[in-house]
Amino acid sequence: MAWPGYDRVIVAGTGLWIAGLAVALHFYLKQWTEEAEVKPPQPKTQYITQDTEDSLKTKTLDTLLGHYNYAIRDTASKIVCDRAVNDESTVETLLRGITRPDYDERMKNLRALAIITDPQSLPLLNNEKACAALVRSLELTLDPEQETLNHEDWDEYAMRDMTEKLCLMFISQLMNRYGPENIVKAKFVEKWLAKQNWGASKEERLRNFNHYIARRPNRIADISGRIKNYPSGKDALDKVGLYSDDADEDLGQEVGSGTQFNMILPVNLDSLAEDDPARISLQSLQTVDEQRTRNRNREAMVLNDGTRPFNSDDIIQPNLGSPLG
Repeated sequence: MAWPGYDRVIVAGTGLWIAGLAVALHFYLKQWTEEAEVKPPQPKTQYITQDTEDSLKTKTLDTLLGHYNYAIRDTASKIVCDRAVNDESTVETLLRGITRPDYDERMKNLRALAIITDPQSLPLLNNEKACAALVRSLELTLDPEQETLNHEDWDEYAMRDMTEKLCLMFISQLMNRYGPENIVKAKFVEKWLAKQNWGASKEERLRNFNHYIARRPNRIADISGRIKNYPSGKDALDKVGLYSDDADEDLGQEVGSGTQFNMILPVNLDSLAEDDPARISLQSLQTVDEQRTRNRNREAMVLNDGTRPFNSDDIIQPNLGSPLG
């Protein structure tokens, strides 16, 4: 005779046993799977040492420069630039190249020199040979049909040739950091600055040159002003007829009289007509120094060929705290 509920106890016990077996089997299989799984090793951060860079051959670097990965291209370009700028023969080749009569060759070498140069390597150009090459390159840009530089309300600098502006960029940055001594020794004044079209007569040349320095917020005016404040630079300007104590006094009186006029007569500019000579003179005097200051503060040499992100190392700014700044 069967006990009441005996079948239900057997069914319940069997169900619990099966459930326990299933849980245990699942746990065992999961543990076994994790142990049997082959996990790839995690990549370790590696740094390129100098020995590794030196071991890379030119052909390998050429291949890496065309790699699809930007980081690899960027690293390869930095290695190429570092290797080029630290190779004396390469720098000398580029300096010779910027003095070639052929325009395309000159531009190619100027761009290459700008790409490989950074704030750390700029001292390589602070010598008589490099400065002489830059001045010679400027000589080749001289325009025999240049208009007279006597326009007081128009700055022609933006219209100048790119090779000319690149050379002036290097000269400006070298002067900002090291002063104008090497630039003056390279006869920058005699070979290029004096050959600009300042006018026909001696008096006209002297007047236009001084007005250019006082009223043009560009790199040429900045370079010329620094040379003018340097003893040997002043002598060089005097020899080519671009400096005179009397001209400086006349220019100072001209600016001073305008300033006194502005101080003695507190005129409200809004009350003057747009074409009133007094309004034009006062506005000109008030804005010249502000324009030159803003231009000098934002002036910088950017040395980057566009194949890598810009950073602070690519920018050389003027040293505004120096006596020449």
